[in-house]
Amino acid sequence: MGYNLYYGGASGTYTNVLNAGNVTNATVSGLIQGTTYYFTATTYNSSGVQSPFSNEVAYTVTTNASTMQLRVTPTRQFILTVSGTIGHTYDILATQDCITWTVIGTVTVGANGSVSFTDTNAASFPMRLYCTRG
Repeated sequence: MGYNLYYGGASGTYTNVLNAGNVTNATVSGLIQGTTYYFTATTYNSSGVQSPFSNEVAYTVTTNASTMQLRVTPTRQFILTVSGTIGHTYDILATQDCITWTVIGTVTVGANGSVSFTDTNAASFPMRLYCTRG
């Protein structure tokens, strides 16, 4: 079982696929600033049968683009390390269904180019996906 993330430069046309395996987060690298990308995802079972595409999400890469790394503590708290433009403020959003996103915190990147945020409620959810906005 796992997830495939599809994306491309036109709505409904996905020229790239990233197999995320059975993890619920992935990093897409090589995106070009100022370009809008369209993303969708599928799940697949042990036989390789895929679900239909999820709802499409559009994302325009800005000069304030950030990256996020995730660590899990033994108590299932998630520590997100956001790297981005020094002094820039980002919202941290979470979802369980890739449709309804909720702001769970706001961080400002420090002089070292990154900042950490702990999701103390992560253990309350069977699955949680994260992104930044800013």
